[in-house]
Amino acid sequence: MSITVSSVDAQGLRQRVVVDSFEELFADAPVVVGGDETAPDPHDYFDLALGTCKAITVRMYARRKGWPLEAIEVQVARNDREERHGRYYLDVALSFTGALDADQRRRLAEIADRCPIHRLMTDATVAIRTTLEEAADA
Repeated sequence: MSITVSSVDAQGLRQRVVVDSFEELFADAPVVVGGDETAPDPHDYFDLALGTCKAITVRMYARRKGWPLEAIEVQVARNDREERHGRYYLDVALSFTGALDADQRRRLAEIADRCPIHRLMTDATVAIRTTLEEAADA
């Protein structure tokens, strides 16, 4: 998996994102920090990674069990007021559509909390190594 992020222009904060052979995505920054808010910001992508992972994980589990899950909706609400102090809160609300009983709904909620991104965000130590590449025009 390869992700390439590149500036769209020399002045703005909008970035073009290419993930392997998928359609290009864009990211921007909020106006308050000098962006134009023309696309989701990096925090949005962080949060949506959690929501989509939970939805996919629940769907796969229900499919494997043969449960009548017709649809899932995941709402992620961010509280980043204490981010500068090392605390970032995500409230996740799950909604399941289908003829599921109470035990199945509870189990699907438990499974949602076991998705790989939830685990990565809460249980893993992530090491990031940044290197400086020579500029193409140097």
